[in-house]
Amino acid sequence: MLPTVKNQSLLSTILLGGISGFAPRRAPFFFMATERPNAAKAALPIRLLPENVADDIAQTILQGFDKHFSIFREITLQARGFFIEGNWMAARQAAIDRISLYDSRIGETVDELSRRYRFEQFDSELWQSVKLHYVALLYQHRQPELAETFYNSVFVRLFDRHYYKNENIFVRPCVSTERLDSDDPVYRSFYPTRDGWRNSLSRILKEADPGLPYGDLVRDIRRIVSDIRSAPRIPGLLPRHFQLQILRHLLYRNKSAYIVGRAIIGPEKRPLIIRLRRSGNGQVYVDRLITSARDIANIFSSARAYFLVDSRFPSALVKFLLTLLPDKMAADLYTQIGFHKQGKAEFYRDFLDHIQRSSDQLETAPGSRGLVMLVFTLPSYPYVFKVIRDRFKPPKDTTRKAVIDKYHMVKMHDRVGRMSDAWEFSYTAFPLGRFTDELLDELKSEAASQLTIENDTLIIKHLFIERRLEPLDLFLKRASGEELEDALREYGNAIREIAAAGLFPGDLLLKNFGYTRHGRVIFYDYDEVMSIDECRFRKIPPPRYPEDELAGEPWYSIDSNDIFPEEFATFLVTDPVQKEILTRLHAGLFEANYWKQLQQTVASNEFPE
Repeated sequence: MLPTVKNQSLLSTILLGGISGFAPRRAPFFFMATERPNAAKAALPIRLLPENVADDIAQTILQGFDKHFSIFREITLQARGFFIEGNWMAARQAAIDRISLYDSRIGETVDELSRRYRFEQFDSELWQSVKLHYVALLYQHRQPELAETFYNSVFVRLFDRHYYKNENIFVRPCVSTERLDSDDPVYRSFYPTRDGWRNSLSRILKEADPGLPYGDLVRDIRRIVSDIRSAPRIPGLLPRHFQLQILRHLLYRNKSAYIVGRAIIGPEKRPLIIRLRRSGNGQVYVDRLITSARDIANIFSSARAYFLVDSRFPSALVKFLLTLLPDKMAADLYTQIGFHKQGKAEFYRDFLDHIQRSSDQLETAPGSRGLVMLVFTLPSYPYVFKVIRDRFKPPKDTTRKAVIDKYHMVKMHDRVGRMSDAWEFSYTAFPLGRFTDELLDELKSEAASQLTIENDTLIIKHLFIERRLEPLDLFLKRASGEELEDALREYGNAIREIAAAGLFPGDLLLKNFGYTRHGRVIFYDYDEVMSIDECRFRKIPPPRYPEDELAGEPWYSIDSNDIFPEEFATFLVTDPVQKEILTRLHAGLFEANYWKQLQQTVASNEFPE
């Protein structure tokens, strides 16, 4: 029987697909140890005392995590070398390699435990003891929050059940992450009003140590000083105790390295980022100083590729970044620096805290109903939940597996700031009473295979979670003048940039794009995404006879991957004003030759920024 929301049962879903509530009948615990590496074979199974077993299991799990984190850092540390070499494709591959790293280490740890021990009967008392031993091992550990989530993932995978009692896993963090970096702070402090701006900036740039010489350090410092003087968020008259706090490690992504910091002006913390670029002659230069909240939010957008940044203290790094990005959650930032599973754990904890402190109902998300996904949201919470329908109505011709594979493909790809990231959850629990009747009826009708109802809880077996965006078609209905033109410019740019990164969105309709509060257009419907090299862009052949244009069927053959860009103008927008703007701003999108040239660029491995 599932506990109610009141006693936090739903929180146990956080950890990579497990849901709490499994309460097996108490039975004697029988445990046999099997052969260990390099150990002499025993004629009979060895019985160990439960406390020794608990400690051994705890240490095995933590060793699995430590191995994972070590490999994670090893991959991350390669970013500096890739930047020095200008090896952008290798840097991208490193970011991709980290994504699947976690599941591989979980599998290894589960295999190790299964090889060494045979669990004849699940024993809650033993696993509560394992958890206590594990907590003791985390004393003074540098990444306790990540290690706790790793433990939960192992536990869920080991027993292959959907429901677990909360006391067996880390529903809430048990080890504080406060002051973990007290002996080795994640940032350095600089005092421009004491030491002078040019001296302080020179130290900041040199201590960033990008591994390449600055082409013209004096010019770069002069440029930053000029930008600071014109920045509206940094006043000209500064207090004597003014300081700049700068992260010790650079954040790498694509062709850029970012010096990230904040200006402390009295009680205020104001963000600043210095973007470094590598020149063709093997030198580095300051590309720009960024202080705009909008620009900084876009740099850390979930629609972008993940950063490669080294940190022994991820919690301290995330805490620092949260002061720069007050609209983000810890979940967003853990994900942005590569800790996807921790991002999921943080997200679900935050969501369920919000559920308990709010009273609005989950409802169908605004916008056109999709043929593949059923999308719902909680109005007071800025995310949407996407469930794959059991059946797809024509013209959709796909499968559940194919849709999931498309989302995985986008996850592994550079999303170039134009494709929304998605967390994937399994067996996720929601309070049944928080669904509107209309949404609940639609879920039962359209996605019944994905639902299980246990008392007052609805469990969805599989779903994706994304940031909620205003559908572009709805935004354009209320936009006019310069705002309308800017949105359509962004729409065309989004299509171009996604294609330049090697993907064709497939379904280009306005309803599949969202408009952000920062004025960017983001694509979020992936069931028809394909690699651009799979596409065959064609010009419609001229009619053979006058009657061809009046026929109900085309007079030319069409294969599954054939795309006719000149048709885009007909079906992408129907409003004549919008159509005029779009064709004027993005004429190339409607020409097959434009797309063929773009394919050639992608095929030559030219790395877009």
